[in-house]
Amino acid sequence: MSTLFYIFLPFFLFLSSCSQAETNTESEATITEANLVQADTAGLAKATFAGGCFWCTEAYFERLTGVKAVISGYSGGKESKPTYEQVSAGLSTHAEAVQVYYNPKQITYSELVNVFFDTHDPTTLNRQGPDYGKQYRSIAFYRTPQEKAILTEYIKKLNESEKHKKKVVTIVQPFKKFWPAEAYHQDYYERNPSDPYVVSVARPKVRKFEASYKQKLKPEYRK
Repeated sequence: MSTLFYIFLPFFLFLSSCSQAETNTESEATITEANLVQADTAGLAKATFAGGCFWCTEAYFERLTGVKAVISGYSGGKESKPTYEQVSAGLSTHAEAVQVYYNPKQITYSELVNVFFDTHDPTTLNRQGPDYGKQYRSIAFYRTPQEKAILTEYIKKLNESEKHKKKVVTIVQPFKKFWPAEAYHQDYYERNPSDPYVVSVARPKVRKFEASYKQKLKPEYRK
């Protein structure tokens, strides 16, 4: 690579980062969980996480055996029907999040929690890589007392292990509402392979994840 490439790389990433994505005029009213989930949801459980840009987070989870669908969206805030323009600009109280539909007979909630903490830095406050702001805060949402216990115990062990130099700042809070993001954000990683952010930021992370979790991947993602 030329020296100029490395000089201008931060600028290119700024222009194409998750927080600077081009907006889309598609009607928000048509975007619902029902028309985004293309799997039979009978017998499936849901898990919701916020760990930075949802383009990356969605790509991780959808590769796992037992995960039937993943939706990118917004959660953790107070506003109804938040838009990407509001969330990405930090004008709402929501965070970018993903909703994971999974078969608990094939993959457990604990395994999903492990993937969540292993694929982002839970010690950075309101920031993941080039994306910063409260909309990128780390949140693990729980639906049951059992899930809350799993999360708090995992964080306790993670802090005790000293895997990270700093303490975990991930928020553990009860799930209330998930708002699906606009359609152009769904499967963004797969549908936009030439996007500078995908090429320079997301793809290296996803490939590292595939190498580390090869035994847990769906057959089509094993290389």
